[in-house]
Amino acid sequence: MNTPAFPSAFAPLQNDSFIRACLRQATDHTPVWLMRQAGRYLPEYRATRAKAGSFMGLATNTDYATEVTLQPVDRYPLDAAILFSDILTVPDAMGLGLTFALGEGPKFASAVRDEAAVAKLAVPDMGTLRYVFDAVTSIRKALQGRVPLIGFSGSPWTLACYMVEGAGSDDYRLVKTMLYSRPDLMHKILQINADAVALYLNTQIEAGAQAVMIFDSWGGVLADGAFQEFSLAYTSRVLAQLKKEHDGVRIPSIVFTKGGGLWLKEMGQLDCNVLGLDWTVNLAKARAFVGEHKALQGNIDPNVLFANPAQIEAEVVKTLNTFGTPHTGAGTGPTHIFNLGHGISQHTPPDHVASLVQAVHDHSRAMRA
Repeated sequence: MNTPAFPSAFAPLQNDSFIRACLRQATDHTPVWLMRQAGRYLPEYRATRAKAGSFMGLATNTDYATEVTLQPVDRYPLDAAILFSDILTVPDAMGLGLTFALGEGPKFASAVRDEAAVAKLAVPDMGTLRYVFDAVTSIRKALQGRVPLIGFSGSPWTLACYMVEGAGSDDYRLVKTMLYSRPDLMHKILQINADAVALYLNTQIEAGAQAVMIFDSWGGVLADGAFQEFSLAYTSRVLAQLKKEHDGVRIPSIVFTKGGGLWLKEMGQLDCNVLGLDWTVNLAKARAFVGEHKALQGNIDPNVLFANPAQIEAEVVKTLNTFGTPHTGAGTGPTHIFNLGHGISQHTPPDHVASLVQAVHDHSRAMRA
């Protein structure tokens, strides 16, 4: 298998608040970054995408991917950058033929719906995803140590949803039909996906990612019992294979399951550093449940960003106060990374994001004073 080789010399990290919070160490403020922070709500992103010609033109071009990853970090005092890419790069590398039709979202030319299609699946050669790893290295260099870089992947289950449905879905009928009628096929897909995701994330780490995140975007559509068997077990399989450190530096891992609040107790047992929470979860209860084992990330409703700046600030204060004062002093203890409860909307006014980031930094500093 062709595993790319990467340089290891990068600038030292200047703002390590995000990494420290991931590792449940004290910080002087609550670090903040936003899911989908490099995206369509920014006019500069739309300009770069127009130059690239398409979403995949953007994601597969090292210079463009670097440019859009840095745009929100240049605009706002965020505490982390996240690689600009897509969760479907892995199944695309399996030969399923990913396209993005304008206004329609992702589609696969070949959906995986029967025994023959499942038999063709294999962990892809990481050389076919070189464009992702080149982007990671380029972004890490361009950041010059300002903030850490987060790499990411979709979870095995979330990837399987797209692979079987062939696109996004409202009812997950096709993937759930397979799950219930041919669980053997579903488990086979999930095993391959888990091993592919682990290798993909480990290669991002080698390329320069300083933390990695697994997006289990569709875990919450599963029934209780099915979630544990078909999502959680395979996220756990990924985590078991992940590098915990690279070049002598610890690499934190984050798991985010949209709609996963019901299974917080089980998710607290995962071998990751951080649990991301959507806006339906109460941070104080989550802290009481799992805060002694995991840092928590989240979880303001993204639609708060459509309110006026004063109301945004009030909601930020409410979210920070719900978590409570994080750990201070030596050793480790409960910590919080501020984020949205899901990705930022493309319709969000950019100035409102500035208000949110400022409010997080100001109030979280005041809480520690």
